[in-house]
Amino acid sequence: MRPTPSKSTLWLPDVEEHDYPAAESYLILIYPAQRAAGLVAELRAAALVQFKAKDIFRASGLSLLGVSNSHVAKDRAKIHAGTRLSPLLMVRDERRGKLVVADGYHRLCAVYEADEDTLVPCKIV
Repeated sequence: MRPTPSKSTLWLPDVEEHDYPAAESYLILIYPAQRAAGLVAELRAAALVQFKAKDIFRASGLSLLGVSNSHVAKDRAKIHAGTRLSPLLMVRDERRGKLVVADGYHRLCAVYEADEDTLVPCKIV
């Protein structure tokens, strides 16, 4: 049984500044450093859009982290407390046909646990 939040998930109006370097740190593992930096620059300029949590998981092929993950637990607590979460940063890897969640994986897992149909704000390039 999934936990039910006391309130709907709340989101910040824009991505937190510290999420961009975190995204670049992850993207450097997948792409050359110059490409990763370019993708982060594109993400900074991108508009916010929304997708359902379940669709983001399907497109990314990622596994749902369990309830015992400490980062997911922290984000779940934020949801229950009504604390606003930072939108996700995502990259379309058209060559592999996958969505790369560059930043926000733990937030996505926490939101999915609460309601897989939740609309998740994100920037995507």
